[in-house]
Amino acid sequence: MSQRHVPVMLQRCLDLLAPALERPGATGAGEDPHPVVVDCTLGLGGHSEALLTRFPAARLVALDRDREALRLSGERLAPFGDRATLVHAVYDELPDVLGRLGIPAVQGVLFDLGVSSMQLDEADRGFAYAQDAPLDMRMDQTTGAGAAEVLNTYPPGELVRILRAYGEEKQAKRIVAAIVREREKEPFTNSARLVEVIRDALPQAAKRTGGNPAKRTFQALRIEVNGELTVLERAVPAAVKALAVGGRIAVLSYHSLEDRLVKQVLAEGAATTAPPGLPVVPERYQPRLKLLTRGAELPSEEEVARNRRAAPARLRGAERIREDVR
Repeated sequence: MSQRHVPVMLQRCLDLLAPALERPGATGAGEDPHPVVVDCTLGLGGHSEALLTRFPAARLVALDRDREALRLSGERLAPFGDRATLVHAVYDELPDVLGRLGIPAVQGVLFDLGVSSMQLDEADRGFAYAQDAPLDMRMDQTTGAGAAEVLNTYPPGELVRILRAYGEEKQAKRIVAAIVREREKEPFTNSARLVEVIRDALPQAAKRTGGNPAKRTFQALRIEVNGELTVLERAVPAAVKALAVGGRIAVLSYHSLEDRLVKQVLAEGAATTAPPGLPVVPERYQPRLKLLTRGAELPSEEEVARNRRAAPARLRGAERIREDVR
């Protein structure tokens, strides 16, 4: 399994979280002295395994919506025994998960967003445009509509909106017109036909830039199928709220839409909310977060050479520096 999955920017993520996890957590009467770290996107467990190994006092809570990922990671993390708690959940369910586990606050949170290596590598999941597969793209295959249903049933205007908003696809109208023509002949079921339709629909100039011409459409469909941005809008503020003072959050994103949202939440937390002109800023207006990265950090050239999937990664981190004041 470790050969199938190379965790992105692993050492930097560990270093960002280390000051919060190398010291005990809550020490009040009856409270657990061990720091808790949450891996909101367990996947194949590479980051989680490294967290448990580097921070031997830490307890891990790991979330994933993909049951197969939970099964495989459960085998990988079994040597750590009850230090690891794996939960079938989407990451915006973090407050509910912590509530059920009786954990009032955590010392670390990690997000590794986007599609996992396992989902990309298993052809029958339909995430990869480079191989023919059923158009599914659901991260949790037990619920919701797959990509084929989106393609075959959504009104043209809604498909254009999705491709523009989630894929930043400039040729959205042209692609959707071709999709609508083709679905009237025969419903879409497999990825190869969609890739061919996209390729035929684009002008030559558009095919020469930006890699595979289907890349942006596949990204947009995946985000729509899994509600990724809607979930992320809830999840990052919830994760910040779950942090104890001194706790840290690290977020890896893989496209500009994710990174923009993460940047906004962390920047808002690190800014004062005081009205302009106050001679002294009251406590309730003080920043809740301190940014740990200058902008978004990128993987090194060496890492990208070893692991091409690291190339689009953007890492941001922050530390909780005060409680919310009511």
